[in-house]
Amino acid sequence: MKPIVLILLCALFFACLPALSEGESSLYVRKIENLPDDFIFGMDASSVIALEDSGVKYYDFDGNEEDVFKVLAASGITHIRVRIWNHPYNMAGNGYGGGNNDIEKAVKIGQRATKYGMKLIANFHYSDFWADPGKQMVPVAWAGMEIEEKTEALYNYTRDCLVKLKDAGVDVGMVQVGNETNGRMCGEKTWFNIQYLMQAGAKATREIYPDALVALHFANPEKADSYATYAKKMDYYKVDYDVFASSYYPYWHGTLENLANVLTDIANTYGKKVMVMETSYAYTAEDTDFYGNTISDGGAIIKSYPFTVQGQANNIIDITDTLVNKTPAGIGVVYWEGTWISVGTESWEKNNEKWETYGSGWASSYAKTYDANDAGKYFGGNAVDNQAMFDASGHPLKSLKVFKLMREGNEIAPAADALEDVNMICDLNAPLNLPKTVNAVMTDNTKKALPVTWNLTDEMDRKMHASGPKQYVIEGEAGGMTARAYVSMIEYNYLADYSFEEGGKNWVFTDLNKADELYIEDKKTDSLTGTKHAHFWSAKKNSVEFTLEQTLTDLPGGKYTLTASIMGGDAGNTEIYCYIKIGDEIIAKAPMTITSYGNWNTGKTDAVVYSGSGKITAGVYVKCEGSGNGAWGKIDDMMLNSIK
Repeated sequence: MKPIVLILLCALFFACLPALSEGESSLYVRKIENLPDDFIFGMDASSVIALEDSGVKYYDFDGNEEDVFKVLAASGITHIRVRIWNHPYNMAGNGYGGGNNDIEKAVKIGQRATKYGMKLIANFHYSDFWADPGKQMVPVAWAGMEIEEKTEALYNYTRDCLVKLKDAGVDVGMVQVGNETNGRMCGEKTWFNIQYLMQAGAKATREIYPDALVALHFANPEKADSYATYAKKMDYYKVDYDVFASSYYPYWHGTLENLANVLTDIANTYGKKVMVMETSYAYTAEDTDFYGNTISDGGAIIKSYPFTVQGQANNIIDITDTLVNKTPAGIGVVYWEGTWISVGTESWEKNNEKWETYGSGWASSYAKTYDANDAGKYFGGNAVDNQAMFDASGHPLKSLKVFKLMREGNEIAPAADALEDVNMICDLNAPLNLPKTVNAVMTDNTKKALPVTWNLTDEMDRKMHASGPKQYVIEGEAGGMTARAYVSMIEYNYLADYSFEEGGKNWVFTDLNKADELYIEDKKTDSLTGTKHAHFWSAKKNSVEFTLEQTLTDLPGGKYTLTASIMGGDAGNTEIYCYIKIGDEIIAKAPMTITSYGNWNTGKTDAVVYSGSGKITAGVYVKCEGSGNGAWGKIDDMMLNSIK
């Protein structure tokens, strides 16, 4: 063989290596059967420009610095999603943060996406800053407008923005009219007004990008009745749209089976396409930018997968499979802000300067002029850097390969990926019996029990039992990996189903004023312990008034106290207390208050003496005037404890 021929063959061989390395990835990926060629694999990359201005660099899988949009396209991403705020700046021109995403940035991002063959999803928030189920603030320029004037302003604004995108040569494949519009949008709170705004956005889209899909976007699919209501309202008002899009974060939004059922019902009833417009998952519990993360270890959320690169990929695989094979009208999945990484790992001070200057944190201090109650108090960095698909130095994670690999599969031999957390409750007066095995979560998301050795000494055990109610983290080892048991030490509780984990069968709601919702809810993020709690909500003022009680007839004589915990919001004037009743008389009660989401307030009664005969009742009384969208709240951990 001549030397020149050998050189050519070697060149061909090495040219094939990148493609081979894709197939030989250590990432386990099962093939998604029936995956359409035109299925949308989207990536929200709204913050890229602000990050690059802050000095962030991105790399390809070979370690070469590269345009992040080229890396995304090569990884199988078909659409880039970008949020668009009307005017995310104060009067001095300082940006609010979150990428400072106005139409000018959307044009730049759209041009880069188009350059690499990807379509743009233009996500209009119709706000000057973040719009989500908790807030839908009107842009400053539209404040005080009546609905007719606001509708015209929204139409003109949408049309002008789309013209700018079209003139810049951006290939827009979808336009999202509003962001997570769960009954509110652009300052409006009635569907009668909201539908005018949606119609205006759709009209502008049809005129400028007639081939683009029009999407409406909602959140909280775990509330199936709410989704049914949204779709029914859209049909009633004959809103012009193509896609009913949902957020789906497995930490908060229920099961994939429920998601499939809810979206399939809407598609079948109204003939709409459906998709997941936002999802993400943590690949690590670690924070890299000195600003705390929304998701971390500790047991406060539903952890459907390990916080690993493989766990992140498995989230995408399962959602894709659900949309393709269990949701007939499913057209796509968009990963949220997979490019939003840390602007630096040296110090908070250096990062904060960049967040303030370039808007690369979730909010800058300047945002307080627009959103004083949220951004004005909690401005700072990136709370989702551990959910990106690039590491803190800008190198892509192996999970980014999942979008391509799902088409052919990469079903290598499963290996242990991480250990499943152990969550336990132990009575202070009972021995602590840690499990002898823990589950290893395999790369194919199956589980395998492994023997575990816990690092628990007799002295640690003694202190845990002697120190009163408290949660502890005990570490151990199994299969060469660190195991963790989250142990809650509690006083003996005489109430059955104290945390409502059994569905509240021992508890009785008594509705005193026709509240809209009184039930036991299964939602870990809204629970103090476990996954369930008692839930209440009502839209009308002065309609929240009820008791929640459990009566016992076989309690031994002695002294008892009752504690109960509550959190909620929009309560207005309230009268809330937990109480102990002997017979029909309240003997002791303790006041409780509602402040805001996640802020639990615990009431504890004085001790009462019970003779051991007759009935004794533990309960909570709640009365709320209500404000805003109506009073709501959660009750958890009702504890009837004996004292000496």
